Amino acid sequence: MPEQRLAVQIATVLRWERGKRSLTQQALAELAGVSQGAVANIERGNRLPSVTLVARVFEAMGLQLTVGVEPLDAQVDARLAELANRPLAERLDAIGLDRIIDRLGDLPFVLTGATAALLQGAPIPVDMPEIAIRWTDSARFTGWLNAALAQRWNARWEEYGGVYVEPEEPGEHRWRTKYGEVRAHMCDELPETIEVRHGDRNYQVVPLVAVELTDSHAADLLRRHRHRADAAARSAG
Repeated sequence: MPEQRLAVQIATVLRWERGKRSLTQQALAELAGVSQGAVANIERGNRLPSVTLVARVFEAMGLQLTVGVEPLDAQVDARLAELANRPLAERLDAIGLDRIIDRLGDLPFVLTGATAALLQGAPIPVDMPEIAIRWTDSARFTGWLNAALAQRWNARWEEYGGVYVEPEEPGEHRWRTKYGEVRAHMCDELPETIEVRHGDRNYQVVPLVAVELTDSHAADLLRRHRHRADAAARSAG
């Protein structure tokens, strides 16, 4: 649905611009002369807000709206093309993968989701390390989160903090720690893995075929990447 796509894009840009200025939703709302709930509703991206409201909120940050057009999903293709040209080491460093792994110590986990796909050569977006952890290890994981001064992602306010860190508590399994951000996939048993070597490290990762079966978002991006690669190969041939 075009309206939903636009609502999500506006929400993403607003969260990004607000974050760059270290503004809370309440602080931005006061600058714009609107309620904190109005800002929160825009950032959830569930419904398309009025142009007047969006313009007012952005103007409070010294920004203005512009209008442009592009082919459907052009931004996704452009992003995939950009990531395909970036060295893997640079991308792993950007998400702090090794730093998180080193700090997890002997906590049993495996790399999954988009992180596993990235380590297997797929140039798809990865915003933070993704790990699979067993529910039976959740108490140990909670202890690690507390020691790492973790804050849980609060989906209601679209920011970190204000919720319990324990995985058993309702909410997204996503945290910001003093070592970086991390997303967990809690499971009854750790999935089977393959070993991937990069640089001087070995990583235990969920195979691509399993990622595609369990992560719909990563699967969509992988299919799009393969479609683009096939089209490029046909053009070259």
